[in-house]
Amino acid sequence: MITGFEKIVEERIRKAQLLGEFDDLPGYGKPLALEDDSCVPEDLRVAYKVLKNADCLPPEIELKKEITRTEDLLENMQDTAQKYRVVKKLNFLIMKLNTIRNSSVVYEMPQIYAEKVVERLEPEEKASRKG
Repeated sequence: MITGFEKIVEERIRKAQLLGEFDDLPGYGKPLALEDDSCVPEDLRVAYKVLKNADCLPPEIELKKEITRTEDLLENMQDTAQKYRVVKKLNFLIMKLNTIRNSSVVYEMPQIYAEKVVERLEPEEKASRKG
């Protein structure tokens, strides 16, 4: 059942369409660029969209970015005392990330996952080379 307000809105939209007020809008006649959010649970899609539009990232993603920045910083450091402080910070950030995460740590970091895949594939590759 359409409420009075919705009926007024629909009438105004139809009137504007007939007058051609929507014809010169950006993207007119082009397909909509919809984002693929099929990996996001339905009950979280609207919330994620609102957060994205507000340029807010989930805390877990913010932590991952900070960990990456800290690792990059650590890579170029020469001073041992400063390196020690940054390693302590990095360990704290990783511990903090592990406390808020819902998934297994084992497959989180790409290098660990890649090593496990290589380990599994190596015996098969060696066997196929022999045969």
